[in-house]
Amino acid sequence: MTALPTSIALVHEWFTPRAVGGAEAVVEQLDALLHPQLFALVDGESQRPGSWLHGRRIETSFIQTLPWGVSHVQQYLPLLPLAIEQLDLGGYPLVLSSNHLVAKGVITGPDQLHVSYVHTPVRYAWDQMHAYLARSALARSPLGPLIRGQLHRLRQWDVVSSSRVDHLIANSRFTARRIQRCWRRTATVVHPPVEVARFRWDQPRSDTYLSVCRLVPYKRVDLVVGAFNRLGLPLVVIGDGPERRRLEAMAGPNVQFLGHRPADEVTTWLQQCRAYVYAGLEDFGIAPVEAMAAGAPVIALGQGGLLDSVRCLESGAAQPTGLLFPDQSVESLAAALDHFHTERLWRRFPADAQHDWAQRFSPACFRRRMQERLETLWLAHRHRLAHARAPVPLEELPPMNGAA
Repeated sequence: MTALPTSIALVHEWFTPRAVGGAEAVVEQLDALLHPQLFALVDGESQRPGSWLHGRRIETSFIQTLPWGVSHVQQYLPLLPLAIEQLDLGGYPLVLSSNHLVAKGVITGPDQLHVSYVHTPVRYAWDQMHAYLARSALARSPLGPLIRGQLHRLRQWDVVSSSRVDHLIANSRFTARRIQRCWRRTATVVHPPVEVARFRWDQPRSDTYLSVCRLVPYKRVDLVVGAFNRLGLPLVVIGDGPERRRLEAMAGPNVQFLGHRPADEVTTWLQQCRAYVYAGLEDFGIAPVEAMAAGAPVIALGQGGLLDSVRCLESGAAQPTGLLFPDQSVESLAAALDHFHTERLWRRFPADAQHDWAQRFSPACFRRRMQERLETLWLAHRHRLAHARAPVPLEELPPMNGAA
């Protein structure tokens, strides 16, 4: 086993109570594994009682001192590339970045090893830009050209900064393909950690279908609501966001919106629902894995990161965990739901098998895979340094005084 250096830096975009998701779960597990010094653009967690970061020393950027910098860091988007480059990482032989926006852009020296765990290239600057702009009132205002210009500059910096990283790790094969498309770089895949142990699979199940996610445009909850309107099956939607009012207005009486709910209540719903339904295009997708850990089959779009976690019944998989529909449309989802309901396909997804499959995405599995990957990269880095620092043989030195 190769020992990693004791001095390690871990850079994350921001730590705020408003951002608690899959990226933060990755950082928490890496923190437990490596005990690094943490860096971020802003820190709103180390002083918050109850946070896993309470009392920690976190190095931050100048965004921390700007008005509303901590609570609304993204309003300073044009400054974030500059801010991340100002973090001083000079004393750390190994630098890890947790990147979905600018963290990979930190500046390191030739003797440092920089490994970046990439949750996604910037969605709203690359392949999902047009969808974001279409939903943005600001982008349709007279400021629209300025916003598009900022995104153009962000894409340029994004490509340039990707070349600063020695090794890229993606959270799914889909993200790895996006990295290849956007940055022309190759990434290895290590799936993110999911707290699968907190779920029970042996609870009685109801006839209600479940959707759990933030109600934002790219999650495509509108397709889920449209499909259930068409079929009249019972659906519960848990989550909140800017799309909620529009979705509630289009929903039929068979669709119930519960808004944001505590984690223990979400767990209960996952353990008792007929199936978990999702129509978004995800980089990985934490909630579907949680559903499987809770014994619920997944009915979801057969694209993106879910292809790494959900084993489709129609593929002939020996241990199927869900039903994947091909197109991101109401018609495609409704057809899959109708097939699932009419044929009573839930009988072909034993809850204990669902739970067992989900264990391969546990935090312990994530830590083991990251440990192995980092040790391999560090060993190769040390060998390169040793070769670079070796004395140059006399016969390879240039002649003195121009002599032949």
